[in-house]
Amino acid sequence: MEGQNLSPPSGTDEENPPLLLSRSAYVALAALMGVFSAAGILLNLLVVVVTVRHRQLRQQPLSYALVNLAVCDLGCAAFGGVPTAVANAMGYFSMGRLGCVLEGFAVHAVGGVVLSWVWSFLWNTSPLFGWGRFELEGIRTSCAPDWYSRDTGNMSFILVYFLLCFALPFSIILLSYCQLLWTLRQVSRLQAEGGSTTRVELQVGRMVAVMVLAFLASWLPYAALALTVILAPGVHISPGLATVPVFLAKSSTAYNPVIYIFMNRQW
Repeated sequence: MEGQNLSPPSGTDEENPPLLLSRSAYVALAALMGVFSAAGILLNLLVVVVTVRHRQLRQQPLSYALVNLAVCDLGCAAFGGVPTAVANAMGYFSMGRLGCVLEGFAVHAVGGVVLSWVWSFLWNTSPLFGWGRFELEGIRTSCAPDWYSRDTGNMSFILVYFLLCFALPFSIILLSYCQLLWTLRQVSRLQAEGGSTTRVELQVGRMVAVMVLAFLASWLPYAALALTVILAPGVHISPGLATVPVFLAKSSTAYNPVIYIFMNRQW
């Protein structure tokens, strides 16, 4: 499969490019992404405001990580979810090459903890300087690194990007999750033996475990799709099917704050 062009096919009106789905499907996707984006913006903004206003929350070390994640999700919802909702409502991506680059950069450059922000920012600026590029994906209403192009420079960027921005973080998350499960088991055993472990510690551990699982559920399908395109370019993936992992990944901005609001007793 070749990379998807940003411009409409020749012979078509630039303001009314051909639709890859029915008009009602675009409207439904716009409404779905609009709900996820609005929820993501409101809930994550709530987390930041409540934490800033309450001293007790600011004194909890975990709150710094949660606020950092909330800011991350807030940025993804505002600069990734909202443009995608608008593009689906219109039936095509209307912000041009610059808008595509900025939207792709905003979504993929937002990270977790401070080190992750720097790491993600470093690798997602590469397409801005000519190594790799951002292109439309799925039903052509959102942008991402160009998984389809067989250009040598782009392929080298994609392989390095996939290894260092997904495979490496995923391995760290997987190892951390296994360590967390082992720790929870030890904590439960100590508590059963009359140790001093509190229920709050157990609940925080469970909350982190659920957040890790939610992250994997959100981004594994997207990563699997990208890896399939990279390793098996001859496989045909319909635009509609390719859009499902995109929406699943962007929906995480809405349910992440729900997880750590309702599972964190400090709230």
